[in-house]
Amino acid sequence: MKNYHPSAVRFKKGVPTVQAKPITVDELRRIAMECGADDAGAVRLDRPELDLERPYVKRAMGTARAVLGIVKRMAPAPIQSVARSLANHEFHAATDDVGETGRRIVSRLESLGIRGMNTAAGFPMEMHEFPGRTWVVSHKVVAEAAGLGKMGIHRNVIHPKFGSFVLLNSILLDCELADESAPLDYNPCLECKLCVSACPVGAISPDGHFDSVACLNHNYREFMGGFIDWVDTIADSKSRSAYQSQVTDQETASWWQSLSTGPNYKSAYCMAVCPAGDDIIGRFLGDKRGFIEGTLNPLQEKVEPIYVVPGSDAETHVLKRFPHKSVRRIGSGVRPTSVAQLLQAMPLAFQRGKAKGIDVRYHFQFTGKEALEVTIGIADQRLTIEPGHVGKAQLLVKVDSEGWIDFLAKRTTLGKMLLKRKLKFWGDLRSLALFGRCFPS
Repeated sequence: MKNYHPSAVRFKKGVPTVQAKPITVDELRRIAMECGADDAGAVRLDRPELDLERPYVKRAMGTARAVLGIVKRMAPAPIQSVARSLANHEFHAATDDVGETGRRIVSRLESLGIRGMNTAAGFPMEMHEFPGRTWVVSHKVVAEAAGLGKMGIHRNVIHPKFGSFVLLNSILLDCELADESAPLDYNPCLECKLCVSACPVGAISPDGHFDSVACLNHNYREFMGGFIDWVDTIADSKSRSAYQSQVTDQETASWWQSLSTGPNYKSAYCMAVCPAGDDIIGRFLGDKRGFIEGTLNPLQEKVEPIYVVPGSDAETHVLKRFPHKSVRRIGSGVRPTSVAQLLQAMPLAFQRGKAKGIDVRYHFQFTGKEALEVTIGIADQRLTIEPGHVGKAQLLVKVDSEGWIDFLAKRTTLGKMLLKRKLKFWGDLRSLALFGRCFPS
């Protein structure tokens, strides 16, 4: 850079620059509210609650020292409607709104000498990491740490005033905080279990268990993995009639809508029926029967397609609980790209209902690119994964790591792997079928 460059000259002459001082949470919240947020809170990046988030935040913004969480309220009525086009319009509008709010906040902070980075409320994400972690920072974790709510049994953050009808965003900050927000000292969740009753795929259990894969396959059908499954269907269809035998015209039209207007949620009924939050609870406590008849029952009674993986707990739930809804059997479209990723995803994909009565231990020996040994146990409808070979196993599986990933992605078969000596078994082969039953795909 030349010393006579105008910017350099002004700098050398000592043109004043804005020096950011530690900022208070009250000041950050005031700025956020003036820029359009409905609530806000801030925490230092070294807070223990953010331990898992910190490396990803630092990767996105190496100088980040704090995080500002913001809340945007949504209108409850469209979210509660059986017409999901209205709900999705509200989701999309609020997502755009919270994103623009974040941009305004960052601009305001820049004028104070504070560098900020607005993250995405939803998409776009780091999809090159799919099906692993695609988000830069978990807004739910930030919101809980910043006192903006607590996660309920439905895994949505419940704001103490606005309830479940909120969208979240996070702004990474390169500044010191003079103080920081504290978490709520209570959970706004009423534990009424209305979300349990509303979920069409049974993803939410009364005991707190959450089947995230069932939720992903149905509610997020036209996002990520579901889109991959749809593309696979198109690619595998040899003719128009072959495609139409698997995908209805209504479904094709729905895909077009999601591609053109933004991906549409199929249900999100857990949010719709949640009566928590000061703004919502009065309608529920004042007339519980009316709330259930006017909000819960219409969603339960709605005739609609429900997307499930064949042989899954979700399929069993729909057939038993909602026989008037039509079961649409699909592939998940979520394919691990490594053994390490597979082991991380297994607890999420595990179908505890299908594991009833199973008590088996497996030893896996992965060879090749990812060489490691692991013990997988299924007992008491629970899954355990331990490094190394622990205890006595009913079945030992020795398999090439890349070959196993290809098998899970349906690029090869067990038969081909056996012929190529990339797969060997020792022990009770009947237990392999039990393993597959717990992980339908």
